[in-house]
Amino acid sequence: MFEGKRLVVGITGGIAAYKAADLVSRLSKEGAQVQVILTEAARHFISPLTLATLSRRPVLWDLFSEGHHGVQHIDVAQEADLVVVAPATANIIAKMAVGLADDLLSTVVLATKAPVLVAPAMNVNMYENPVFQQNLHRLQELGFYVIEPESGMLACGMEGKGRLAPVEQILQAAAGILNPRRDLAGKTVLVTAGGTREAIDPVRYIGNRSSGKMGYAMAAVAQERGARVVLITGPTMLPPPPGIEVIGVETTREMQVEVLRYFPKADIVVKAAAVADYRPVSLSTHKLKKTGEKLTVELEPNPDILAELGRLKDRQVLVGFAAETEELLANASHKMEKKKLDMIVANDVTREGAGFGSDTNIVSLLFADGRVVELPRMSKTEVAHRVFDHLVELPAWRSKNHAYGMEEE
Repeated sequence: MFEGKRLVVGITGGIAAYKAADLVSRLSKEGAQVQVILTEAARHFISPLTLATLSRRPVLWDLFSEGHHGVQHIDVAQEADLVVVAPATANIIAKMAVGLADDLLSTVVLATKAPVLVAPAMNVNMYENPVFQQNLHRLQELGFYVIEPESGMLACGMEGKGRLAPVEQILQAAAGILNPRRDLAGKTVLVTAGGTREAIDPVRYIGNRSSGKMGYAMAAVAQERGARVVLITGPTMLPPPPGIEVIGVETTREMQVEVLRYFPKADIVVKAAAVADYRPVSLSTHKLKKTGEKLTVELEPNPDILAELGRLKDRQVLVGFAAETEELLANASHKMEKKKLDMIVANDVTREGAGFGSDTNIVSLLFADGRVVELPRMSKTEVAHRVFDHLVELPAWRSKNHAYGMEEE
């Protein structure tokens, strides 16, 4: 996938810089022409000689190098098919977010028209800092590709989110940008995401732990693969994906109305929302005061949106998500049959790396013909790609214009 492609790999000053050697080596072995650019700080973490040996090209870091004929940063920027910044520190991300260009790497990023892929890596407190998060969201709004870091033990001894994404994941993302799959071109994809909320009083509600990350990943991947995407989302902390029509809802019944409104025109329906199964029978108009006594809240069933789509379908194919805590395959298989699904994606939310709010998932794909495909732990973006890979290979998809639906993250 990288044969003949010209990539700039920008390495910034973080301990994860040593992992960039593997990235440069893999890209070179797969046929890419790799131009490495180091920041001044990065030179304290990894040797230019190491990277020059792996890339078989001189490593650049000086904005005012005298050995280049022409304007170096412009030439490098124009020749690039893709710029990868890995690891990307909070500092370089801040520079890119505001268009600051005070060294070779930031100048090349500002001057290039090639796509830019950013892989952040830093201390968890820095990553969670609201100023940094604002800068990162700004990059996404500007069209930069961002690979979120992993959670785990960090070099500083702290534990949390901030570890550089695996090199394999960075390679897959780069390959996807350079060789985009357009198998959903001309299709309209309807995605639901997040959890719904059912009010008890003006302050309290019944909800669930869904972060919306799986649904948002499905929406982003569908758009990347050429589809027009409509995202119906419950409340989340995620920024709206750029270029996607977003409709916000709060309750299950509100989501039902919007899904049924768009369902007839959708080619694919990705029902990735974790909707509340029950709602309070009555809603207090005032905040319920604490009395010290037991409080009983009577609940009634909410509509089952996916089951309703199963009853309404004619040309559509429906695929569901089963978020389980026990008897994963048995419960998922039962749900597939009950809701007239053709495929279901099952995950055990009690497993580390597969629960609500996680950046990764571990899923099994169950098919109506009895096949089961088990996938290893991977990012939710990768899971979304694998799901669409299997969807477009279904006989029903190939023979007709079918719709797909998923339920639960």
